[in-house]
Amino acid sequence: MAAGDAVPQWQLHRWHSAWRRWSLWSLLVVLVASMLITLVWLAGRYEASQVQSRVERDAADAVSDIRLAFAHNVQTMQLLQSGDPDLVNWESRAADLLNTRRELVRLEWRDAQLKVRAHAESPFRPLNWDPVDGGSLHSDMNLSCTNARRVGGPSYSSSYFQPLPNGMGSEMMELCLPLMADGRVTGFLVATYSLQTVLVDLVAPNLQRGQEVSFTEADGTRLAVVGAMRRGTRMFTAQQLFDLPGSTLILRLDSWHAAPSVFPNVLTALVTAMSIALVTVLIVLVRDNRRRLRAERDLGEALAFRKAMEDSQVTGLRARDLDGRITYVNPAFCEMVGFTADELIGHTNPLPYWPPEFAGEYGARQTVRLSGNHVPPREGYESVFMRKDGVRFPVMIYEAPLINAQGLHTGWMGSFLDVSEQRRVEEISRTSQERLQATARLATVGEMASLLSHELNQPLAAISSYATGSLNLLEPDAPGAAPAPDNLADVRVGIRRIAQQAERAGRVIKSVHDFVRRRDQSREAVSAQDLLDAVLPIIRLQAHKLRVHIQIGIENGMPDVLCDRTMVEQVLLNLARNGMQSMDDPAITQRVLEIRVRPAASNAQSKWIEFSVSDLGSGISDDVAGRLFTPFYTTRAEGMGLGLSLCRTVVEQHGGFLGHAPREPHGTVFTFTLPANPPEV
Repeated sequence: MAAGDAVPQWQLHRWHSAWRRWSLWSLLVVLVASMLITLVWLAGRYEASQVQSRVERDAADAVSDIRLAFAHNVQTMQLLQSGDPDLVNWESRAADLLNTRRELVRLEWRDAQLKVRAHAESPFRPLNWDPVDGGSLHSDMNLSCTNARRVGGPSYSSSYFQPLPNGMGSEMMELCLPLMADGRVTGFLVATYSLQTVLVDLVAPNLQRGQEVSFTEADGTRLAVVGAMRRGTRMFTAQQLFDLPGSTLILRLDSWHAAPSVFPNVLTALVTAMSIALVTVLIVLVRDNRRRLRAERDLGEALAFRKAMEDSQVTGLRARDLDGRITYVNPAFCEMVGFTADELIGHTNPLPYWPPEFAGEYGARQTVRLSGNHVPPREGYESVFMRKDGVRFPVMIYEAPLINAQGLHTGWMGSFLDVSEQRRVEEISRTSQERLQATARLATVGEMASLLSHELNQPLAAISSYATGSLNLLEPDAPGAAPAPDNLADVRVGIRRIAQQAERAGRVIKSVHDFVRRRDQSREAVSAQDLLDAVLPIIRLQAHKLRVHIQIGIENGMPDVLCDRTMVEQVLLNLARNGMQSMDDPAITQRVLEIRVRPAASNAQSKWIEFSVSDLGSGISDDVAGRLFTPFYTTRAEGMGLGLSLCRTVVEQHGGFLGHAPREPHGTVFTFTLPANPPEV
């Protein structure tokens, strides 16, 4: 080579480095390919060995099942001869056995010379049998019985082909069981097995999909086959020797499987190994990438979770910045006001869901809120919003400041509850309660009907007497003469008394009418004396009937009571009637009902008024006290069980408390409190 054609030294070094680098990569590729091929081959061998082991285990289990069934049949056949049966009884027993053991197709009872004494055939497989006697000494049955006589136990014959009526045939096998008496053979029991039925009944139920079982001879000839059609691309075979006394068969089990699918597992292992090598080289980059992906995934999951949580809520959510501009609303809020999120986001005062008549008030309140000088109450406040169609509805608002990750106040987050349904339910409850009050009043009036007639008889009788007397005084002493002047003065007195008695009767009727009449629920300032005066005429009616003395006590200087007059009157009437009824007992001689009104002892500022109704009845037992205020619970057969329950509800609606305590020496004191009317400032 000429000097000019000489290869430079640096190029030779480069070629050498490249050759060495590519050699190492080629060696690595060869090693990886060799490892992959070896793993595939080993995995295939291992899977094939596992399948073969399962097939051999299944074949052994099948032989064991057949052997146990044959042994059970021998024991059952021996029981046929128990009790020295006659031929008819024996054939009946044999028929029952053939009905339960489908692998047996025929049973024969033969004497010592192999002549048939009785026989029975399976109802499941009718065959054309040729009677066999002891003349054919070389038949399979004769050989098996000769062997059975010699060994003194059961013996099986070789299989033989038995034609069937439909032109087909089946392999049969004879079992000869000697009958012994005093050490000598007195006869034989001969059973015929169908090898096909043995496989169908004893082995097929445990076969898996893709398996086939068969009886074969030593040269491989199949005598009976049961199983599915060929499945898969590879067959695994297991053979088990099925030796019987006098005969030997081979049970063969074939199982088809698909080619072992080991490539995905091997490739996964290879990729994992290569990934580990790459991770070793690029560990810093991979760790950083994983941390970034994990953070992004966590952030995405957190956002998705928050979004799903906000969208699933029935509470409306609204976020505003420090300028009062809406920055976020959830679907519940949009559904509540009827506006879409695009129509609301970015809006500031006045907001589209503010009623026009309240826009000025709401704007001033928001200005104070955004200035930071006023923190909204944690218990929330009630307001009125307007839907897009103009319908007003009440809402409960809860607001809290929005604080970002740096701890800065960036706006306000408000939650809104539509309380229109709650208000509707409260109104229904109030209406129902008023109806119950009216019902209770009407029931009370019905009970007092007889008392009213008695009370009204007195003023009516007086009116009648005064009217009759006045008419008599107006009669002249002589025809055509004027009444005497003294008589006219008496007539004036009589007419005044008629007017007084008529006014008395009117007051009785008016008190009942005012009590029954249903009025709107409103709270007003009422004096305690007015409350008692409204119900005392009705209370005195029942007190007169029950011979109860009523004592009224009202302390001086009592402020007015702020209450619903009609409902409180009902409470006083119910408690008074209950107290009088508790004293309706002949054993109680002192019957006094005491009604007291005084300032509540626990309140020094006299903001509450205490009413007490005391009786001298038999008191309230502990068992009754526990259920005293339960609706529809009563101790009287004619009671409704609503009185005390309604009384407690009315008192609690006024903010007061209704309770009871025993009275000394006997009786009960019911006490309830009502708010006093605050004095004007």
